[in-house]
Amino acid sequence: MSKTIFITGAGSGLGKGTALGLSKKGYRVIASVETAPQVTALRQEAAAEGAQLEVFKLDIKNPQDRAQMEEYDFDIFVANAAINEGGPLGEVPMKNFRELFEVNVFSTLETVQVAAKKFVEKGKGKIVFLSSMAGIMSTPYVGPYTATKHAIEGIAKTLQKEMQEFGVQVATINPGAFATGFNDRSAEAKWKWYDEEKHFTRKSDMEEAEKGLENQYDPADMIAKMVEIIPQDSHKFRIAYPPETEQQMKEEEAKRWDLEI
Repeated sequence: MSKTIFITGAGSGLGKGTALGLSKKGYRVIASVETAPQVTALRQEAAAEGAQLEVFKLDIKNPQDRAQMEEYDFDIFVANAAINEGGPLGEVPMKNFRELFEVNVFSTLETVQVAAKKFVEKGKGKIVFLSSMAGIMSTPYVGPYTATKHAIEGIAKTLQKEMQEFGVQVATINPGAFATGFNDRSAEAKWKWYDEEKHFTRKSDMEEAEKGLENQYDPADMIAKMVEIIPQDSHKFRIAYPPETEQQMKEEEAKRWDLEI
């Protein structure tokens, strides 16, 4: 019997590519997107590509939208919806920082709770958190996003232990830097509020850090990896990709034990 996979944040980037890819592999895919225009766009794209997607609007911050999740039956839940904004943690406006937590952590967990309850009733199911290399690593001026993904790692690790007795699997997927535009838009966002006259963070340092975005990976590779992993009955708790990103993550974690200040 083919599995049904529910994925949030499927209006763009890795989420969209994965939803389309899973559908083409014959899985029933429920693809939720943040806005009404994204519903239209994704339905049109799916039709053009011959993919069967059930698309509906789910702004994960909206309780009305989240309530709609109850109407669907599914076997795997992929918590993919997220936003990203960069900036120095010593000066980032707290309103911006709170918004990232609101979406990436609190609202994400609220959707996961809906899925968890359904899976406990069924006695089986799988929850996949789209984390990031930033769930383990830290990069200057990517602190707000990094903090939310570190929180997701803590949630996923704890939930994995709590859900085991109910027959529910929990995992994370941790992509490296892929050229979907997500990271680039995030880097741009800080320039809306940053003022060289007022802030102590040097503009030149932030501009230098942005050069790291010049060599991002091809998203098609990550999408293929997600399409391969998500439906599987068994795999590692943490799927970091590509292999060089996994290696970087392991090295960074190890360094923290010996790091002196």
